[in-house]
Amino acid sequence: MNLFDQVSNDIKSAMLAKDKVRLEALRGIKKEFLEAKTAKGADGELTDDMAMKILAKMVKQRKESAQIYTEQNRPDLAEPELAEAAVIETYLPKQMNEEELTEALKAIIAQVGATTPQEMGKVMGVATKQLAGRADGRAISAKVKELLA
Repeated sequence: MNLFDQVSNDIKSAMLAKDKVRLEALRGIKKEFLEAKTAKGADGELTDDMAMKILAKMVKQRKESAQIYTEQNRPDLAEPELAEAAVIETYLPKQMNEEELTEALKAIIAQVGATTPQEMGKVMGVATKQLAGRADGRAISAKVKELLA
């Protein structure tokens, strides 16, 4: 069962359970998936890889919104955003901790043969593909800079 079908089934179970937060988040996911499937230039198919990118983007958007609401002293608006982000994260692979990220990046740096900060682009290209969905782009970038410095 692909991710699109899984989300559709989970919408039904959230409706039956009357779980409003989960239902809202799942409907948002399905909306984004449908838009991606029917976008200009799309072939009507949504691979799990494309779906993971969409989910990661959605989590990032919700966390950024929650941060802005918190900074503006609006916890009433931040809480639903964080709750939806938590639901969406259940469909993403487990995020890497800092140690795992460091080890993975050391292996990628050795594989690419990078030794100077000027070669960061080579490392980032490989790292973002290999670690997609498992680590945030900013975290990858910061760690690569640290390791190449």
